[in-house]
Amino acid sequence: MGLKIIVLAKQVPDTRNVGKDAMKADGTVNRAALAAIFNPEDLNALEQALRLKDKYKGTTVTLLTMGPGRAADIIREGLFRGADDGYLLSDRAFAGSDTLATSYTLSCAIKKIKDFDLIIAGRQAIDGDTAQVGPQVAEKLNLPQVTYVEEVLKAEKGKITIKRRLERGVETVEAPLPSVITVNSSAPSCRPRAAKLLMKYKHARTMSERQSQAEDYIDLSADRPYLNIQEWSVNDVETDAQWLGLTGSPTKVKTIENVVFQAKESKILTASDKEIDELVKELMLNHTIG
Repeated sequence: MGLKIIVLAKQVPDTRNVGKDAMKADGTVNRAALAAIFNPEDLNALEQALRLKDKYKGTTVTLLTMGPGRAADIIREGLFRGADDGYLLSDRAFAGSDTLATSYTLSCAIKKIKDFDLIIAGRQAIDGDTAQVGPQVAEKLNLPQVTYVEEVLKAEKGKITIKRRLERGVETVEAPLPSVITVNSSAPSCRPRAAKLLMKYKHARTMSERQSQAEDYIDLSADRPYLNIQEWSVNDVETDAQWLGLTGSPTKVKTIENVVFQAKESKILTASDKEIDELVKELMLNHTIG
């Protein structure tokens, strides 16, 4: 019997190339100034879902993401790799959400989706590094959770068997279904796009995208319903406005400081024991370590 899997995915700014305009004055990320990418550990999570789909006939994989209109790219990327469908939560009311508001909105959307056996998310997003959204979603849905997942070994007879990668070793655990799991970057990388799926879903769009594009693919989407990416606004999901966006986000950024390292502040070391020993002593003296 197949599983119904929801993968929580996020489009994030590429923080590997951060410039002076990366942050706004209010402490939020200036996403327009940075390239947008699929959060790396969410790709690891997607791969675990796709492996379960390969293993258990009838399994479906649904992507759920929250963000501006361009976050529909995340849904398409998932479709190109083997996901079946996806939902985009997009509304100005969701803007500025911290982990608490984000997990609340996602959990409300999951309640509307209703039918699922497993929720899989990446451990954390590179634009926040909090590792809080997955566990918070589990708490809001009153579901068991397993973190630091490296591999889903099997999902049978109403339970899931998981290998976890911990700091000092590996642990194998079982959890009842439905559950929420979060996946480490040490898990297998996500498979690449499939050419056949790329051709099938290249015209997949949300309604907002169709309305803003010059090309008219309305007839095409009517003939091929799988090209319609579901887009939900605040009016489509049952929520309480006080828990959304900046209003529902208790996290506040007080100050921002840009730190730019100069070339003179760097050192090039060889692999000699003497230089490494001197570096360790210097770091201990200035209390960087120790």
